[in-house]
Amino acid sequence: MKRHGTRRPAGGLVALGAACGLLLTGCSGGGDSGAHKSDASYDGGTHDVPRPPAGPEGSGRYEGGEREGGQESRDVAPEPDHLSTFALDVDTASYGYARRTLDEGRLPDPSTVRPEEFVNSFRQDYPRPDGDGFTVTVDGARTDEEGWSLVRVGLATRTADADGERPPAALTFVVDVSGSMGEPGRLDLAREALGTMTDRLRDDDSVALVTFSGESETVLPMTRLDGNRGEIHDAIDSLEPTDSTNLGAGVETGYETAVEGLRKGATNRVVLVSDALANTGETEAGAILERISESRREHGITLFGVGVGSDYGDALMEQLADRGDGHTVYVSDEEDAREVFCEELPRNIELTARDAKAQVAFDPETVAEFRLVGYDNRRVADDDFRDDRVDGGEVGPGHTVTALYAVRTRPGAEGHLATATVRWLDPDSRTPHEETGDLEADGLAESVWRARPRLTVTATAAYFADALRADGHREGSLPGAPGLGELSERAESLAARTEDADVRELAEAIRTADGLD
Repeated sequence: MKRHGTRRPAGGLVALGAACGLLLTGCSGGGDSGAHKSDASYDGGTHDVPRPPAGPEGSGRYEGGEREGGQESRDVAPEPDHLSTFALDVDTASYGYARRTLDEGRLPDPSTVRPEEFVNSFRQDYPRPDGDGFTVTVDGARTDEEGWSLVRVGLATRTADADGERPPAALTFVVDVSGSMGEPGRLDLAREALGTMTDRLRDDDSVALVTFSGESETVLPMTRLDGNRGEIHDAIDSLEPTDSTNLGAGVETGYETAVEGLRKGATNRVVLVSDALANTGETEAGAILERISESRREHGITLFGVGVGSDYGDALMEQLADRGDGHTVYVSDEEDAREVFCEELPRNIELTARDAKAQVAFDPETVAEFRLVGYDNRRVADDDFRDDRVDGGEVGPGHTVTALYAVRTRPGAEGHLATATVRWLDPDSRTPHEETGDLEADGLAESVWRARPRLTVTATAAYFADALRADGHREGSLPGAPGLGELSERAESLAARTEDADVRELAEAIRTADGLD
């Protein structure tokens, strides 16, 4: 057993209970039929989709729906800059944590509300590609504020294989085992869940186990499941709670262990399970990641963060995932855990795209101004879109990524509105590819509330996040934003219309927020 200096698992691991037993057993995200896409592709040559010229960043602002305490994300791009570029992000932790906070009778801190993570928490109906890469869907609808629309850019990867075919996995679990885990129903359930997971993994998979609290320990080096399940069970059963939280040491030891056990031809990933409340050692995401930068860059090891606990270090976990070439989710109950360990983690065993970025070009002849909703920490300079040295997002099979824009069209606008392009690198060859999709003015639905159901779900989630970020929590800065009371009524109607349990939970969260406010 290798010791390094810290150790601890988090309060929300109760939720992992029976769910971990489903890990990597072939669960997959489904794909539905959907809307318009372009079949244009790019293999490293000259991009032939016309784009408006890029200009210096401006400071124009959307002036509708004025409220006190405006957010910086209300910035819009004035002429001549009609490009918007960002790194793809499939995080959903912000929405999960907001729901947990509301269930406890509290409004979430506005700083923890990231609209893109609310939007990306819901199933979409985008078409799926046959192979690796993306489809691009661009649609939109007019809002209740004259001249303003919401434009949705949807990206989708192929459906995860239903039969569970995938490369072997080399997973290094970095588990927070602080003193609070000694309470009944926490560490005991975590041990049970990890034990069940061990029984369900494939023989050609490998796992390592690192724990951290005041010091980190490599409890189990990278170990092939075949013939070693008993040894792995013994390591899991040995987990005991200790004291403080040196998350930095845990992450560093986790990556060292992953590098030592690196498997060629396998997907090598660090899975961090923590409440991210670092109080010992290094506590800044940048400094933590700098210490493991070589293993991240040279070996391509990616990070999957599972946030837990009613007290949760949201900002630190998000920064670790964004800068660590991975993403993060939040687990609050058994249902969340089932989704994470049956769907989210298996989808991320395999990657279909590395350093994926999107760029949307709005036509200056038809679009007066626009702004991207959320993605505040994922913006990329327009000129860096095709610079493959600039970090993007990592995406696996079964994923969808949605970006929403508030767009003011020019009076009487007709014809082309926008072209969206996604660029990514092949995970193995690092060859760049691109795919595009377009939107015409006549493609805008007349109302976000009478549009295709999934577009209305997207708008509802975005309006909810926007309201939670706003001072007073009554009205947000998005055009056509209803108050929480009206939004609650619309969400209830939408839940009945879609018969979707996730939309029903969204409606309940909005109703709770309206009551608390």
